[in-house]
Amino acid sequence: MSSIFNYIERKSVIHELTGATKLLVLILWSFAAMTTFDTRFLAVLPILAIILFSLSKIKFKDVSFLLWFTFIFMVLNNLLIYLFSPEHGVSIYGTRTLLFKGLGRWTITAEQLFYQLNVVLKYLATIPVVILFVSTTDPSEFASSLNRIGISYKVAYSVSLALRYIPDIQREFKDIMISQQARGLEMASKKQNLIKRLKNAAAMLFPLIISSMDRIETIANAMELRGFGKRKKRTWYSSRPFKASDYLALFLAIALLIISLSLNFVNQGRYFNPFV
Repeated sequence: MSSIFNYIERKSVIHELTGATKLLVLILWSFAAMTTFDTRFLAVLPILAIILFSLSKIKFKDVSFLLWFTFIFMVLNNLLIYLFSPEHGVSIYGTRTLLFKGLGRWTITAEQLFYQLNVVLKYLATIPVVILFVSTTDPSEFASSLNRIGISYKVAYSVSLALRYIPDIQREFKDIMISQQARGLEMASKKQNLIKRLKNAAAMLFPLIISSMDRIETIANAMELRGFGKRKKRTWYSSRPFKASDYLALFLAIALLIISLSLNFVNQGRYFNPFV
């Protein structure tokens, strides 16, 4: 079972950045990708994301589940955009270049294809960076990063616990599934009908829910005994000071955002229009 939303420890320049730096870079990068539909700029961001992945030493197999899930969601999203608004690109770019006359209103135009290309590029520009952030940031350091940018440490610590608990849930579900299969329960058998599969799935989920509730109670009691939340501020063991590499990363992220905002003035809007 592939791990999702899991910190992957490596020795890399990306891992050495502080959690606050990576969080701020993620926010700035996302804003840079969202504020423009300039194809030239959006085509550069995925290339930069691939370079960051290579620097992080994170392999494709480590995050394959998330990448495939993103790919499937991207394909479905583009399909739904075309089904519900097959000439949305025409209304945006103001021209209509017919490439193929389909059934009814479902025609193929160059403007629609160009618009949906931009949508794909936005996915390719942002999702890899999000996955990279999750894979290279320790949950404790992520919590300190949230607190460092002004979020309450109680909220930050809740997010940290959630991220830490996801891998535990995966491992526990895998153990329960193996033990239930040893008792004769199967979920992947094609001979079983849907109702039987749902019953078998419930037999696996109930132990997982019960064990999760027990673990939540244990953690809550431990935090209460240690006086968590009694004071307005707290210190962080995993917090680190900024280095030169952190300032460089922030400078590059700010530069990307400035370029993105500048392109809106150059293009006289969010959209780069090659059809005029």
